[in-house]
Amino acid sequence: MPTAQPRIARKALSATPAIHYRVQVKNTLSHLFEVTLTVAKPAARQRVRLPVWIPGSYLVREFAQHLQHLRALQGGEPVPLKQIDKHTWEAQADPKAPLTFTCEIYAFDASVRTAFLDSTRGFFNATSLCLRVFGQDGVPHVLEVSAHNLPTGWQLATGLTPQQVDAAGFGTYLAADYDELADCPVELGTFWRGEFTARGVPHRFVISGAGGWFDGERLLTDTQRICEAQIDFWHGTSGKAPFENYFFMLHASGEGYGGLEHRNSTALVCIRADLPKALPPGGKPAPLKATDGYTTLLGLISHEYFHTWNVKRLRPAEFKRYDYDRENHTELLWFFEGFTSYYDDLFLRRAGLIDDTTYLHLVTKTVNQVAQTPGQRVQSVAQASFDAWLKYYRIQENTPNATVSYYTKGALVALCLDLTLRAEGRGTLDDVMRELWQRCAGGPVRELDVARALKRVGGRPFDSELLHWVHGTADLPVLKLLEQAGTQVRHDKAPLAQQLGLRVSETNGLSLKNVLRGGAAEAAGMAAGDEWLGVEFKPPKRGQSAEAWRISKLDEVNTLRGQRQQLTALISRDKRLLRCPLTWPEPTQAVKLGVGDAGLLARWLGQPR
Repeated sequence: MPTAQPRIARKALSATPAIHYRVQVKNTLSHLFEVTLTVAKPAARQRVRLPVWIPGSYLVREFAQHLQHLRALQGGEPVPLKQIDKHTWEAQADPKAPLTFTCEIYAFDASVRTAFLDSTRGFFNATSLCLRVFGQDGVPHVLEVSAHNLPTGWQLATGLTPQQVDAAGFGTYLAADYDELADCPVELGTFWRGEFTARGVPHRFVISGAGGWFDGERLLTDTQRICEAQIDFWHGTSGKAPFENYFFMLHASGEGYGGLEHRNSTALVCIRADLPKALPPGGKPAPLKATDGYTTLLGLISHEYFHTWNVKRLRPAEFKRYDYDRENHTELLWFFEGFTSYYDDLFLRRAGLIDDTTYLHLVTKTVNQVAQTPGQRVQSVAQASFDAWLKYYRIQENTPNATVSYYTKGALVALCLDLTLRAEGRGTLDDVMRELWQRCAGGPVRELDVARALKRVGGRPFDSELLHWVHGTADLPVLKLLEQAGTQVRHDKAPLAQQLGLRVSETNGLSLKNVLRGGAAEAAGMAAGDEWLGVEFKPPKRGQSAEAWRISKLDEVNTLRGQRQQLTALISRDKRLLRCPLTWPEPTQAVKLGVGDAGLLARWLGQPR
């Protein structure tokens, strides 16, 4: 597919924009952006605030910590400026004259959530750089990104509507309000470009941080298939997507993974090696496997694109209007993140990018992740959604014991509902999602709306399922439903770490990341943060010396143990050497899914394109 350079776009500028931001690079070596905000008609006591979080990432991140040298001016002269709280300032202004704020923002977070700047790349979300003007969130906002002080050859990519931009994309862009401005990240630098059309909608793709070795044409083709399958899912082959264009912004890095959804774009980070490899002339790509990094990348693309409907338009009623100043709690992340996690890999199958075996391997991973999380007995997935701000996004050593992921368990709730609907022969979860789209007019959703859509499609109330699966902590009937759908369910011995109740790191020694509730390691007195140095065994006969060994890998413990059921773990904690008597547990099992009845399975997964 041909690549394209940005075209010069010109639309009539308003005489004096109500809110105007000018962003330019202050110093790439110091990682500083310079931002100038002009308020055409300020209040006498004009307040401005920097958001404390970004929608889609449910954690108060305190973006104001990176703001410095804030000043307020009118007619080029300073006006009194007072800080009200951690992220709010008030200027005493003349309401008859424009008011200007200037500041610098430190940007050195390479994630999709904040802002980044160095000599190789720039990226920002408006929530990190652009002060909100109190009382004027709903008026048009103009963003000007200047090419001043930029490295040679840099370009700009964003989903915002261009007003007057040059061939590299620098210039002015228009947002209808602050919400739209906050929902359109900006990528700066030198990057690979590509484009395709999906059901009549132009889609653009930019990739930073990659060399010329990857297969860009394959990435575009595969992404196009995902996009077309999802547009068809929501609107049919003749329907119209709710956006006029779409932008994928992917940064390839040495390590890192993640994505953040937006109304007509997504910001993505992947491991550089996960990009598809270019093949020699005449070469054919090998079938994708569940363990392939490229499969993971396509799943991420599918996930964030599905969010264009499910959370950016259909969204929790609590998100009808974002409050950027505090946490926005909802119990519905199991639906918006969990159901999206169910559909992301399913669309790889529907688009013909993976086969049944690979898809079931991906489902296997999700089933085992939930089964191996003690926190699923502590919190329901609805509670986990509400507590995301405190628990899911504040990961620490006790997280697996205290909460459950609304991504993974929410995906299993979706799977169970889908297979239950299909088994009863009244409809599918696809029908429920489209029913919700119509019922809620592509807008705010309550759990009651989900229940009503299930009842309408399924022909009966699903209150019991929602009570036990969403608001309870009992096991889901996943395996039974999978078997009924044509899946072969087998059980293998669980990985050694799981048998012991551990999550470990084996980089530079054997370190314990998590000690899981109720496991053998916890019973032995081991704790997160311990370094497991060695193992010791009692002498087989009196008068003989104890047997002790240094270890650096977990598998070495099992090898040295042989058939012995008792050992002592030699650990280092806070520079103290401790002995932890460990009783070897009975083997535990993990699920392994495979193709059973291909005919039944096809009724669930359908025929790939």
